[in-house]
Amino acid sequence: MERLVQRVRSAFASGKSRPLRFRRQQLEALRRMLLEREKDLVGAVAADLRKSECNVYVQELVVLLGEIDLVLEKLPEWVRAKPAKRNLLTMLDEAYIYPEPLGVVLIVGAWNYPLVLTLQPMIGAIAAGNAVIVKPSELSENTADILAKLLPQYLDPDLCVVVNGGVEETTELLKERFDHILYTGNTAVGKIVMAAASRHLTPVTLELGGKSPCYIDKDCDLDTACRRIAWGKFMNCGQTCIAPDYILCEPALQGQIVQKMKETIKEFYGDNVRESPDYERIINDRHFKRVLSLLQGQKIAFGGEADEATRYVAPTVLTDVNPETKVMQEEIFGPILPIVPVKNAEEAIKFINDREKPLAFYIFSRNKKLVQRLIDSTSSGGVTVNDVIMHFMLTSLPFGGVGSSGMGAYHGEHSFNTFSHQRPCLLKSFKGESANKLRYPPNSQSKVAWSKFFFLKRLSRGKLSLLLLALLGLVAAVLVKAAYY
Repeated sequence: MERLVQRVRSAFASGKSRPLRFRRQQLEALRRMLLEREKDLVGAVAADLRKSECNVYVQELVVLLGEIDLVLEKLPEWVRAKPAKRNLLTMLDEAYIYPEPLGVVLIVGAWNYPLVLTLQPMIGAIAAGNAVIVKPSELSENTADILAKLLPQYLDPDLCVVVNGGVEETTELLKERFDHILYTGNTAVGKIVMAAASRHLTPVTLELGGKSPCYIDKDCDLDTACRRIAWGKFMNCGQTCIAPDYILCEPALQGQIVQKMKETIKEFYGDNVRESPDYERIINDRHFKRVLSLLQGQKIAFGGEADEATRYVAPTVLTDVNPETKVMQEEIFGPILPIVPVKNAEEAIKFINDREKPLAFYIFSRNKKLVQRLIDSTSSGGVTVNDVIMHFMLTSLPFGGVGSSGMGAYHGEHSFNTFSHQRPCLLKSFKGESANKLRYPPNSQSKVAWSKFFFLKRLSRGKLSLLLLALLGLVAAVLVKAAYY
């Protein structure tokens, strides 16, 4: 691993990845790969998660193509140096902030959306001018294999390297020094990544997850709410980091929610969910057994059927769930939706705040004041009101967690900023040296007084114009007087 990382670092040091033209070429090549090798990519994801061709395209390829198009359009603007405000002592100097690439970036992808969660951060890293080492998840092995095969064919093989393997290979990778690490996965591994990064003082972006609550107010469109929640919860067989993990609602709403969820499942997947091409499977046997274990001792309103041979778990809704049971102690990451009754919104707020900060919080209500109170009184990576998951699709919003659900963010320009160093630059001339006497020894009270004026005075545009006008008037008066004499 040491040699590999050093080879990539040498390629970055050559400066090849820095020019805007090269970055655009690499992004265009990645887009070409997604379009030309669509069938190969779709087939790999389908083999890993039993995902239909339509679902792979909508949930993965469309997201990536949209991200690339956005970056290609906006990148010339993002890479420009941005002027910085100056004070009285630097009025005649040039000050700006210049985004420069960090260096060699490690991206550790996840298996549940193996294309998006690996390639989307990579798009930002390339856009920022970095060299990238990609570690796809070994659990989605077919997708990992196809990425290892295709990426070197389309991207510069010295500046974009794929490393496949399991825990051993990842552990060896993490021993090396990187300039940034982005990891998507669970909190336990996130701590390992952060500990490894700390040895080299490497900054990290951690996209972790957690139990994302969904509060349903009695004043809402319950039909629409249940349809949107069911879509977000059971998509990808519940294996989505920002899926609604559980519902909080008043007890009187439970029965209605169960009935409407049941009707929606039939609408989405037909009478036999198991035969629906739009319903995926659990990734492997270990996760299948873990998901089933969460049902023990629970009151199943509907669902609960499972088939170990195909790793099928039916869409399942639980009612009157005790917050102390296992299903409420860990992120479910499967097609199980617990309903936890609460007396009112205040109890829901307390329930959420008594637990770790989630990656997302979903609120369904027509009451705008209540919605704002729920937002103001809680903390989460992101919030979506009257829908689920859709904040992920808006690239103008940063996507990331807070607390145990992660740190840092990406998507769109936020990805570019994550993988860039905002470098402050001040360019001075050798002129105006007399003003610098204020900062040179020996010191005096008069120098302190003038320093307060120059360093602490904040002038608005209007006041600055008046000051310049006064100075020009003074200069003009001196010139007139000199001409007169």
